[in-house]
Amino acid sequence: MPAFSAMDISATGLSAERFRMELIAQNLANMNTTRSPEGGPYRRREAVFSSVQGGVFRDRLDQASRGVAVVDVVVDKSAPKLIYNPNHPDAGPDGYVKMPNINPVSEMVNMMAASRAYEANVAAVANFKQMIDRAIAIGQV
Repeated sequence: MPAFSAMDISATGLSAERFRMELIAQNLANMNTTRSPEGGPYRRREAVFSSVQGGVFRDRLDQASRGVAVVDVVVDKSAPKLIYNPNHPDAGPDGYVKMPNINPVSEMVNMMAASRAYEANVAAVANFKQMIDRAIAIGQV
């Protein structure tokens, strides 16, 4: 049903951007976490998106893309920030604490970009719905 494929594509974008915003919120919530289940400080996570293609050659001709999907969550491998705080319970013998390497400004910029992409998909769904309503109205005349 090609008529609803635009709505389906926007729905995949909405889902992917929601997941991305959840990861960003998780990063911000753990920016001071020095103990994680993996051991050591929390590591920043980022979603990796990929376009979803049709499986059969004919499908690829009919529809170039079927949306977007989260294909992986990448864990940041960069070195943690070292903060001198000898009174912290996780301080090493030298008095430095390993803190997550998370920049709150960068995370907020990423969240704004995800929010704008989410809004664009909502607008696309609303416009598509309006077009269907107008088509139905024309058919009733």
